[in-house]
Amino acid sequence: MLGLDRITFDPSIMGGQACIRGMRIPVSLLVNLVVNGKPVEEILEEYPDLEAEDIR
Repeated sequence: MLGLDRITFDPSIMGGQACIRGMRIPVSLLVNLVVNGKPVEEILEEYPDLEAEDIR
């Protein structure tokens, strides 16, 4: 599936927003951090449940 298997949608999590692997970390948050130049290493420090592949 185009490499988007880490993105999940569940009405019971974050109101059905696109999230990373069923966690309460919205895709929109990660996109915003990356677009604004936050280094992947810093994102991983702030969100230790994430993996680098989640951000890619």
